[in-house]
Amino acid sequence: MNNNITRRNALKLAVAGATTSVIACTNSNSTVAKQPEPHNDQVLKNNVKDSWANTFDRTFIGGQYWANPMENWAVVDGGVECSVTGGNRSVHALTHQLVNAQGKFSISVEVQKIQLGENDGGAAIRVGAKSDLNEYRSNCFEQKGFDAGIHKNELVLGTKRQQFSTNINTKSITLVLTGEPRSGVVALKLLAYFTDNNQLIGEVNDLVSFEKLHGNVAVVSNFTHSADKAKIPNGTRYRFENWQMQGNGFNHINEQKFGPILWTMYTLNDTRSSEGFVLKLSALTGPMGENDSQDVELQVNQNGRWQSIARAQLDPAAWQATFRIANWNEKQNTKFRVIYNEQHRDGTVTPDIYSGLIRANPVGRKMRMAGMTCQNDYAFPYAPVAENVVKLDPDIVYFSGDQIYENHGGFGVIHAPAAPAILNYLRKYYQFGWSFREAMRNAPTVCLPDDHDILQGNLWGESGIAMSDSAIASGRTDNAGGYICPTELINVVHKTHTGHHPEPYERTPSARDVSVYYTDMVYGNVGFAIIADRQWKSGPERLDIEVGKTGEGEEPSFINPDFDRADLQLLGKRQEDFLAQWAKDWRGHTLKAVLSQTVFAAVCTHQPNPKNYLKYDFDSGSWPATARNRAVEIMRESKALHICGDTHLGTLSQYGVHQQRDSNWAFCTPAIAAGWPRWWNPDQVGIKVVNRPSHGLSQTGEYLDSFGNNVYVYAVGNPVVGKSGNRYIKAHEKGSGFGFITFDTEEKTYTVQAYRFLVDVNDNNADNQFPGWPVTIHQDENIGKNRIS
Repeated sequence: MNNNITRRNALKLAVAGATTSVIACTNSNSTVAKQPEPHNDQVLKNNVKDSWANTFDRTFIGGQYWANPMENWAVVDGGVECSVTGGNRSVHALTHQLVNAQGKFSISVEVQKIQLGENDGGAAIRVGAKSDLNEYRSNCFEQKGFDAGIHKNELVLGTKRQQFSTNINTKSITLVLTGEPRSGVVALKLLAYFTDNNQLIGEVNDLVSFEKLHGNVAVVSNFTHSADKAKIPNGTRYRFENWQMQGNGFNHINEQKFGPILWTMYTLNDTRSSEGFVLKLSALTGPMGENDSQDVELQVNQNGRWQSIARAQLDPAAWQATFRIANWNEKQNTKFRVIYNEQHRDGTVTPDIYSGLIRANPVGRKMRMAGMTCQNDYAFPYAPVAENVVKLDPDIVYFSGDQIYENHGGFGVIHAPAAPAILNYLRKYYQFGWSFREAMRNAPTVCLPDDHDILQGNLWGESGIAMSDSAIASGRTDNAGGYICPTELINVVHKTHTGHHPEPYERTPSARDVSVYYTDMVYGNVGFAIIADRQWKSGPERLDIEVGKTGEGEEPSFINPDFDRADLQLLGKRQEDFLAQWAKDWRGHTLKAVLSQTVFAAVCTHQPNPKNYLKYDFDSGSWPATARNRAVEIMRESKALHICGDTHLGTLSQYGVHQQRDSNWAFCTPAIAAGWPRWWNPDQVGIKVVNRPSHGLSQTGEYLDSFGNNVYVYAVGNPVVGKSGNRYIKAHEKGSGFGFITFDTEEKTYTVQAYRFLVDVNDNNADNQFPGWPVTIHQDENIGKNRIS
């Protein structure tokens, strides 16, 4: 077995579920997928029109659309308006794409300049917006297509332009784009009218291939300017309304709607109290308006009938409603649905219904968990992983952090002030739910925030303090302790990630009223400790460390005593006390697992390429060493498996404190879509190894990591260099994938599996997993009574 992509695995992408793509297996180019003509029941049969005229003013423009970026758009007085002069701001239709080369189509929209400036980037209807996958979600983030619109005082159809005979200024213009198949091409016609009197003011015609038109349809503000320009001086802003589409060139797939209810997450916890099992369920909506309904209803199906059991208010910042139901009947599967009644200007109401399954508590059998981490959006929407998880039908789903990155969806990052920063965060976070909501729909979910989730590259939380102004001004925010963003945003991140978790063990906020979420949960006869391994972590400036620079030139085997100090923190005293108590509490379960963000060992030697040796990774849970050893010593008593992520490198290792292999095993799951790549290649740089495992794989055995901590590396999923032009092949090359853990509470074992990105879990191919997996670990091995050799 090796880490290279086989021809067999590359070909699997052609049937990777929702992508239905034909992929060019090349390292430099990719071909656009040719999708089949729609089934008759998916053809657009009637004229469709936007609902904005009947929508209250708000940021969320509707479930039929994706706004790029969300924070720059709003429904205002019956239309949608772009609030900035930035380039290539767009609104994509989700339920209709141009897919049928033999069909006719018509698209019309009213456009108006609501801010007039000399640096006008124009307004357009965009067709043919498509990614390498030509999949409707991934298409939303492409910044080019075939544009038909107005620019300054010209009518534009692709490369053709016609000067208007009169100055349009701020008058409303109706654009009508029609297409008709003709001898293997499409005859396009673009008409422009003054909206108020239907006076024709321009017409342009062209013949183009359908390939240029195939894909998403959008309306675009400032389509001739780059999306990198957030604000264009003396620029123009546009308003769009009365957007209509018709013709059998379009598909019509209502299931592609996203909202108002976006997705749900829930946990089921044995409280071992008079409350019995407690269900906590969160429903997320898009950001609604003051005049919209502000609550969500939860219903369950009992004896074939839907019954309402609770209502919950939407948080006006997080746009999340959370239900808490005590004494839940955990012995049976229960269908649920959440209902949001969307109110309209004319007094009518449209219910939006999102349904799923609350699973019975899995007892009397093995319990199965999917473990995932780190989803860089170059591989959005991660269909191979998302669909494989659904195929495996886990009892519980775990995301250990970095559900988003600052670059998600483009258009930059906003750290402050709080209101726009929260919308910027939510828009990125919605991509996570859009990708994995089917995996979360029917299974409990644990979801931890990590550093990128709170919009910074590294996080040394220092108990919640604000990062210094000087550190932020320096541009090295990955090198300093504290949080960049205001408390309001951090708490929204915590709530949207963990609001459905059991209540915090101890609710007192950390510094600046930053919320806490560490807690325990019992489910499936397994006890889970859910912790935050960065919120109290000390910052590197305490030891004058410059991340990425300090330690350059040191010998790999030299352990520098200057990089540790007894007062430095990893988990912080509050969480250490919690873990110590939890380790002794065995009520209601026979196996334990610790869930946190990152591995407590520096299992990384090279980044971001396999030739660049970087000795110290202060971002890892191996630093500070004294605090790390204290955490492992506390955790050791629990006999828990540590399940984590973060490093973009799948590893299976065993901690040592007083000696090698005397403590807990740790499974760091592969990244869903590895961004910054890392390698564990100690053999290449001469780090001493003893007791190589019996499987004989290189880069494995007993080592001292760069901070002097004992670590036994049993398996590692080193990547190759990702070069492919196709996002899914590139993710596979970069060592992406996911983890799967089976808890056998009778035998008291954990079986861990590490799946590659571009596989089909149903074919049971041995190459589906990284070298060294699967592995079965007995509970007693987590206190050093080892059976694996």
